[in-house]
Amino acid sequence: MSGRRLAIVLHTHMPYVEGFDTRPFGEEWLWEAMATSYLPLLDVLDAGAPLTLSLTPVLCDQLEAPGTGERFLAFLRDVRRETHRLDAQELRDAGQPDLAQVVERSAEDYERAAERFAALAGDGGPCAALGRHAAWTSAATHAVLPLVGTQAGIRLQLVTGIAAHRARFGTWHGGFWLPECAHVPWLDPLLEEAGVHAMCVELTDVFGAGAPEHLRPLRSEAGPLLVPIDREVAELVWHHDGYPSHGAYRDYHHHTTHHHKPWANDGSVYDRARALDQARADARAFVAHVRKRVADGGLCVCALDTELLGHWWYEGIDWLRFVVEEAGDLLVHLDAALAEAEPAVAPGELPVTTWGTARDLSTWSGPAVADMAFAARDAELRVLAKGAAAGTRALRELLALQASDWAFLAAREAAGPYARERHQGHLAALDAALAEGADGPVRNLAPQISHAPLLAP
Repeated sequence: MSGRRLAIVLHTHMPYVEGFDTRPFGEEWLWEAMATSYLPLLDVLDAGAPLTLSLTPVLCDQLEAPGTGERFLAFLRDVRRETHRLDAQELRDAGQPDLAQVVERSAEDYERAAERFAALAGDGGPCAALGRHAAWTSAATHAVLPLVGTQAGIRLQLVTGIAAHRARFGTWHGGFWLPECAHVPWLDPLLEEAGVHAMCVELTDVFGAGAPEHLRPLRSEAGPLLVPIDREVAELVWHHDGYPSHGAYRDYHHHTTHHHKPWANDGSVYDRARALDQARADARAFVAHVRKRVADGGLCVCALDTELLGHWWYEGIDWLRFVVEEAGDLLVHLDAALAEAEPAVAPGELPVTTWGTARDLSTWSGPAVADMAFAARDAELRVLAKGAAAGTRALRELLALQASDWAFLAAREAAGPYARERHQGHLAALDAALAEGADGPVRNLAPQISHAPLLAP
């Protein structure tokens, strides 16, 4: 490739938590991501930034669920307004007015989010607003596809997710986010059959970190383009020593009684102006690094979870805006770059790869969560054995059970008992639905689901 380009891919995903508990885990994750990541990101996207946005169908299901908007606004205007007030008062009573001021300023972020959300009410809401920029979709519930037991089960994830994207947004040109970047070559014919033309893959351990092979897409034998993520560049951000760890940025882990965050990483009182100066500096450094990386030509693909920006890394959306300004014509939408690319031929013996720990499947099927992986596969086989006699409720519960998030959270011990409780709850509901032959919804999950993928030859 002779061109020198940067594509930033934002993978936007949330497991189905809407309506499934609140604190300490549950739908409050969704409300926080909406307030601190998705709504602020809209300002960058609406300004014309050529970012590549992927929306998972399961996130869109939640954003469109009845009652979501009302509960989100109640969270902002009741819960967050009151918790900020309580923490600010507690800090003032403790003789720390400087920290109280930071908490009060943080409260304004949620007020702005409420105003931004309300302004979208007549324009289809946040799903439609994000959907105007979302060229890429994903599997229905973000299942790790190499761990799905059958071709019919994989088709159910692919067809349901892609059909939902087309129904919502009217068009789709084949960009597909592989959940957890979990790829194995035998998936490629199924992806091609579903209309997938391009997907990001994690090949760091195949080519070596920083290798030039990461700067060129690969043509798989079955057809879809494999687009290597340039981990050397992504880890400038997505690493424990990356930009978000700088002392000037807001400390995500040190918090007040109600989990507000008035401290910087270096322990000082958070200073917004200081943090923005650092974000500008880090944006300049990031773009300079990319320019050097592609000096001899190539396409650098930096993929990030959208929720990192704004939610986990408070200044992340500001950093992204500064990167867009600094990069200028270097930055390109991934679809546009791929349209001009001259792909190499993919190696014939690619291993199973993911962006999980050890770059393999162990995060989702290793000893800590093997029982969950086997239970999901057993449930899939029991649903398939029923065929058309399995009600749509069983299909939806299967999709919910297959979500990669439950095993990930359980393996990382990141959500207490919540992940296993959700897994066990969907498994029990699936058993009941199979016994009863029931149709019906699981909240707003997969509203367009059908038996067709299970019945294909």
